[in-house]
Amino acid sequence: MENYYGIAAIAGICALVLLMGMMKQKTGWISVFILRCVGGTVGICAVNAILENLGISVAAGINPVNILTIGTLGISGFGLVYGILFYQLL
Repeated sequence: MENYYGIAAIAGICALVLLMGMMKQKTGWISVFILRCVGGTVGICAVNAILENLGISVAAGINPVNILTIGTLGISGFGLVYGILFYQLL
């Protein structure tokens, strides 16, 4: 459990540095990042509900690491989160 907090702290610091860099360049990037985070969170909820209805026991959690991954990478980050989960299912 201690490793999780360390990873979360590193991810948070990296996100903070990314946000500070984006604030220096353009404020538009911040809004895109926030929209990606919100859209990714809604997408995770929707895909989890669809997979549950289909009887597939794969569900991504809504946590800071997943939200930062999707916010940074966009749709490819969303695919990455579910790709890792389906790989673990094998």
